[in-house]
Amino acid sequence: MKHILLVDDEPNVLLALRRVLERAFGEEPVAIEAFASPLEALGRAQYMRYEVVVSDFRMPGMDGVTFLKAMRSLQPDSVRLILSATTDFQAVMTAVNQAEIHRYLVKPWSRDELVDTVRESLERFDRLLEDRLLADEKRVERGRLSAEERERRRLEAESPGITKVTWGLDGELLLDDL
Repeated sequence: MKHILLVDDEPNVLLALRRVLERAFGEEPVAIEAFASPLEALGRAQYMRYEVVVSDFRMPGMDGVTFLKAMRSLQPDSVRLILSATTDFQAVMTAVNQAEIHRYLVKPWSRDELVDTVRESLERFDRLLEDRLLADEKRVERGRLSAEERERRRLEAESPGITKVTWGLDGELLLDDL
């Protein structure tokens, strides 16, 4: 199952984005989650892998560049897209350079462009992940990476946070409140 994360402080925009993407993907195994709060989205991203992240540029409390930089830290393999009504060239360059944005989509968006961009981004994620896994395999063959570390990386990419374990004083496994 592929996962797409949508973040925009305007609930109507989130509903419209979700509706367009759900119709486009129909019966395909794609799950779409939407958040009006970047902080809530980041909290969820600690436990859920997102192949594609679409964020508004201007939001109160945390702008899209700051949010997508945080997402890059949490999930470096995710493909990040920014959606905004601004046409400020400097803002676009900041987004691309600081948060490693894959594409910048302008509001109001074209339905076809949005769907095509998200589809292409899902494919890009698959290619990047495959390349990384193949590179790790070569590192194991050359003795630069242990098989255990390769597996840890694979598991962490598949399920963020799965390798981060908190132990209690008596050796018990402590679980976070979800």
